[in-house]
Amino acid sequence: MVPSTARSSTRCSTWPSRGSVVWTRRNRRHLAAEARPLVLATRSKGKLRELHGILDEFGLAGIDVQGRGIPWSDEEDLIERFDTFEANALAKARYFHERSGGLPTLADDSGICVVALGGAPGVWSKRYSGRDDLSGQRLDDANNAKLLQELDGAADWSASYSCAAAFVDNQTEVVTMGETHGTILREPRGDGGFGYDPYFLSRELHRTFGEASIEDKAVISHRGRAFRALFAALRGYGRSL
Repeated sequence: MVPSTARSSTRCSTWPSRGSVVWTRRNRRHLAAEARPLVLATRSKGKLRELHGILDEFGLAGIDVQGRGIPWSDEEDLIERFDTFEANALAKARYFHERSGGLPTLADDSGICVVALGGAPGVWSKRYSGRDDLSGQRLDDANNAKLLQELDGAADWSASYSCAAAFVDNQTEVVTMGETHGTILREPRGDGGFGYDPYFLSRELHRTFGEASIEDKAVISHRGRAFRALFAALRGYGRSL
């Protein structure tokens, strides 16, 4: 069962920007278990690029679900059905952990939270446009168009990206959060990244995530901070990867 300690996804601005541990379950007798391949629980090419870059910082390697031979199932559309990033990330990690033959699994759930919209799209960021018939860049375009439409006339276009990172193996479950702040632009800048990146002007980089390199983005991104907090938490519990 998903832990009840997860906070509301609409309270994105309350999360520490450098990442924080929000929930753990562990069996200390097994924390020093031998390192095994890490399954990356996503089919998103954009996320995989970023995750491999973050793993490289720690000298770790991951295999995606296709590489592990996990076939697509309609059940995957129902995994992210919860109202918090933390619960969705943990559910995804558990799902692919079970189907990977018990390998340790990393997952995340992330989204953009806009002040003027009361934290929306939040956990619904990927499906904000309601266009279930679209995927890839066409879905990104539809979601961004919906966001700009909803912000039309608003005075405050400030926003934050939030990410929950989850680790699950046979003995341990850890969930951490990361956040980064910026502003939504009326026109896209840059052709890098994915999702809302070309419209998100980073407060720290002074560039959009669409303009930033993968390396620069990872330093201050919500995903980078969430996974660094995750790996730090695992080391703190004596868990070697």
